[in-house]
Amino acid sequence: MSITVGLIGLAALIVMLFLGMNVGFSMVIVGFLGVAILKNFGAALGFLMGVPFTTVANYSLSVIPLFVLMGQFAFHSGISEDLFKLCYKWFGRIPGGLGVAAIGATTGFCAVCGSSTATTATMGVVCLPEMRRYKYANSLSTGSIAAGGTLGILIPPSVGFILYGITASESIGRLFAAGIIPGLMLAVLYVIVIIIQASMKPELGPKGDVFPMSEKIKALLGVLPIIVLFIIVVGGIFAGYFTPNEGAAVGSFGAFLFLIFRRKCTIKVLYDALTGTIKTSCMILLLMIGTNMFGYFLQFSMFPTFLANLAMGMNVSRYLILVIILLVYVVLACVMDSLSMILLLGPIFLPVITGFGMDLVWFGVLMVMVTETGLITPPVGLNVIIMHNIAKDVPLGTIYRGVFPFLLALFVGIALVLVFPQIALWFPNLIYG
Repeated sequence: MSITVGLIGLAALIVMLFLGMNVGFSMVIVGFLGVAILKNFGAALGFLMGVPFTTVANYSLSVIPLFVLMGQFAFHSGISEDLFKLCYKWFGRIPGGLGVAAIGATTGFCAVCGSSTATTATMGVVCLPEMRRYKYANSLSTGSIAAGGTLGILIPPSVGFILYGITASESIGRLFAAGIIPGLMLAVLYVIVIIIQASMKPELGPKGDVFPMSEKIKALLGVLPIIVLFIIVVGGIFAGYFTPNEGAAVGSFGAFLFLIFRRKCTIKVLYDALTGTIKTSCMILLLMIGTNMFGYFLQFSMFPTFLANLAMGMNVSRYLILVIILLVYVVLACVMDSLSMILLLGPIFLPVITGFGMDLVWFGVLMVMVTETGLITPPVGLNVIIMHNIAKDVPLGTIYRGVFPFLLALFVGIALVLVFPQIALWFPNLIYG
């Protein structure tokens, strides 16, 4: 009976999501009604009163608004323009050099932002005009920026890893360390895609200007403070000097000082940074409330336990089950945003992964990489939609055509991490043992 109610609840949630309802509210509604059916109305009402408070009062969640605030201060300081200038001056002369510079700049901005969509929106405004000035093909210019933005959820400090770490009770520092090498590997794969395209068809991505070494060094010095800040924050977390919460606080304060140092700290900038942080943080906390409410319902329905026992009872390889789970993520990524998927599917699939004895950090990296695909695949493709809003004269079809080679590179990256887990696990094991 309870498992049947669990299946009905999942079906109802999927219907609500396809109808366009807010993910957090949908999970709260299904969780409340499910607990009321499986337990009683009084118990459901008690959870509805207690879960929101206990969720937002959780100290570990304070890391989210602090890292979001760090990204807001870094964005308003103008670091995105400096990162692109740096990468352009160093790599602009290779085939597709401005596209390579866009990937390099988005990779750098991801390291202080933690959001894929915010990275795409920011770097799209910065990189696209310069690429158009050099007559880059619309498909390559928009595609490279949209694809580069996907790295925001993988390279630390990643909000996706923070949410997964809290959901799976895994070390956020270990997850941050696990995301570095796969993130850099994907950036290299994207660069290879650009160089191959520009080498085969030079008209797609003409070479940029030549700059003297003095200009290159000057551009590097311009972003040195934010690089040092990233090393202090992430390195401090890895070394054990900071907890993730303390590292996030140091990072946001350091980014604020950087904002002041660059004379960008105005009342309007502070207002925009703080309101942006509040909006993003509230959205994430609502998802967390919905996840916890829905998680109690799943726990009472025994559906995750049933699913885990069913998977372990099947006479097939556990890696085949893992691939099926990842394919479910790929399909849902086409219609859901990445953070919602991490929180929604975690309570369902984590018991299966745990039952098979697989490393939860490795699975977290794979899951985050798979959710990246949804950012550049139809029908939603948030990064593609963002690029279309920036380049309104470029048809959606052209942008999707431009991101397709990068999507193939992303799948290659996922396959490499799946076959060689040490790509994700070597660095965290080196640091934490």
